[in-house]
Formats: sequence, structure tokens, C-alpha cells
Amino acid sequence: MTRVVATGTFDIIHPGHLFYLRESKNLGDELFVIVARDANVRHKPRPVIHEDQRRNIVASLKPVDHAVLGDLQDMFRPIREINPDIITIGYNQHFDVERLKRDLADHHLNADVVRIGTYTEDQFCSSRLIVAEILKRAGCEPEEDREES
Repeated sequence: MTRVVATGTFDIIHPGHLFYLRESKNLGDELFVIVARDANVRHKPRPVIHEDQRRNIVASLKPVDHAVLGDLQDMFRPIREINPDIITIGYNQHFDVERLKRDLADHHLNADVVRIGTYTEDQFCSSRLIVAEILKRAGCEPEEDREES
């Protein structure tokens, strides 16, 4: 049985997430999803939806067999517990695949790393784009587009 691990924040579920999870599931028999802890999200604004709710939402998605929260201190702990054959990375996730492979080897984890391709069927393939469109339709400008007064 081939175990696959996918990871992410999953704050606003969108078609890009579903594509990523379906493609990840297609690589194996069992898909585990590690949902980022609120405190560990540092590369973008903190999630709006609480981590337990995000895990529950992800767990209810058809391709997902198991959804777990990440570890607060050791990102490799859930990976050691799951012992996957494959770890998938979304096309826009901020991981250096080669560095991740070295880090996995340093932790005595023998999993292939596969970057899933880009979802191109819809313009709303990222939470950032969805939020920007909501702000635009509401007549608000994103902060980075505002000029200093």
C-alpha cells in the first residue's frame, strides 16, 4: 500500500486545493493530509479559520483518507508517524524540493518528494487571489495597492 502525504494551510478551500489533493491521492492508495497549525503559519497572514476547523474540513474532502494537524515544534514528527512513501508539494508552496529531500534523509525518512503541477482551469487557484477579488468587488483596495496619504 502506497502512502502519500500532502500538506498545507487550507484556510479557504478552493479548486486549486481540490486539484492538489486529487493529484496527490492519484499517486497512491492512502492520502494523509497534514494541516498547518495556526502558530506555524509564518509565510502569509495567519489563517482566519481555526486549525481544528480546517482539519475537519480537509478530513471531509473525498480524496482525503486521514487529516492531522502538524506539530508545533517538529514538522517531521507527523511524517515519522505516518511513514509515507511519497510527499507531495503544491505548485506554489514555499518548499525547496532538493532541500526537503536532504532534510528527510537527515531525519532517516525515505519518501519521494513530488511537486504537483499548476491548476489552470480556474483563475481562483489560490486564497490570495480569492481575497483580492473579494476586496475588489467590495470596493476595497488591498493594503499593498494603497498609496501613502
